[in-house]
Amino acid sequence: MFSDSFKGASPRCHRPSWGCLLALGIAIVSVNGYAQQALSLDRALQLAKGRSHQLTAQDTAAKASREMGIAAGQLPDPTLKLGINNLPINGPDQFNLTNDFMTMRSVGVMQEITRGDKRKARSARFNSEAEVAEAGRAVALANLRRDTAMAWLDRYYQERMLDVLRPQRAEAGLQIEAADAAYRGGRGTQADVFAARSMVAQIDDRIRQIEKQIGTAKIKLARWVGEDASQALDTPPSLDAVPLDLLGLEDQLAHHPQIAVMAKQEEVARADADVAQSNKRADWSVELMYSQRGPAYSNMVSVNVSVPLQWDQKNRQDRELSAKLAAAEQMRAQREEATREHVADTRMWLQEWQSNHERLAHYDSDLIPLSLERTRAAIAAYRGGSGQLTSVLEARRMEIDTRMDRLRLAMETAALWAQLEYLIPAEHQPTKEPRQPSLPTPTTATEK
Repeated sequence: MFSDSFKGASPRCHRPSWGCLLALGIAIVSVNGYAQQALSLDRALQLAKGRSHQLTAQDTAAKASREMGIAAGQLPDPTLKLGINNLPINGPDQFNLTNDFMTMRSVGVMQEITRGDKRKARSARFNSEAEVAEAGRAVALANLRRDTAMAWLDRYYQERMLDVLRPQRAEAGLQIEAADAAYRGGRGTQADVFAARSMVAQIDDRIRQIEKQIGTAKIKLARWVGEDASQALDTPPSLDAVPLDLLGLEDQLAHHPQIAVMAKQEEVARADADVAQSNKRADWSVELMYSQRGPAYSNMVSVNVSVPLQWDQKNRQDRELSAKLAAAEQMRAQREEATREHVADTRMWLQEWQSNHERLAHYDSDLIPLSLERTRAAIAAYRGGSGQLTSVLEARRMEIDTRMDRLRLAMETAALWAQLEYLIPAEHQPTKEPRQPSLPTPTTATEK
């Protein structure tokens, strides 16, 4: 019976017909094909970027600083002043607003006149904070892409390990049957039967362990891509090059997101110093007041000017400026030290990545073929009656271990690739990528 989702799909399909069945078949194939679409690494990166709230938070932080920069560039709000001056509180004119010639009802406006260079310095300071938030967004995006890629690659290679173990499990099951037959025919021992069963039990345990690790890898991937983490994975992209050149590594790492953030933080510190420099010149305030007296007396107008007296500038404003300049120097020193650390770490990653490529090539050219030939030779000797089953089991165990070690090394190399691939933003990567030895495709089942 067809699913309810296809009921009423076509009003003409009231009675069975080849056209209706064909239409329903196409619909089923389309739905199944969509549901089983493989999740590529690029698609995972797009999903992770679309789901990230950290990127949104950095965007809003930058917007907030930009808005504050506009506000800081304006004059302060004027102050409205209302008051009653010289009101009698005793005598015959107690609390009378008009009889005493000194009593005045006043209304005034006071405006602080902040100089343009000071307002410009304050505005520039907030704009620098906005650039820090934008650089922080680049850090969040780089971390997101790296962590998503590592989660995707982790699951991919865990599944390849399962592809290695399952065929080996089937082969080990056949060896149990062979050991049972040899024991019943008097050509083998009961110890061989138990050894074969022990081999199968060990493979089953490793399969369960890998299945658990795959489940964990899916959870890690779901943290970034959501429900799409349950989809089958597509083939990985080419992992044979990274967008870094050892000759120009220091210049490239100047665009490292974390270094860029520290550079912007240094600019904020410099902007703070500019604000402190502008504070060495005090702002004036101007006040205009209109005072109304009793009808028998004339009204009055007052104009006041206020100027802060920076009488101890060497211990106040100069100290503040010195502190801000020291903070800017601190940020510069920290940025240079962090750059050196990133260069050293990246060189180590590149060296390890290159070494892993050479080791993977050695696995494919020597170690795996030798382990395979040893297994074949042990099986041939056992079938010919000149070998023992324990030799076959030991050879198969070594073959499995070699293949699994190769996959673990490939997974480690892929993680290094993700670390290096998303180290700097794409717009600052070299136009021509340096080519590196190809990362071989992981092998799976033993070909007998």
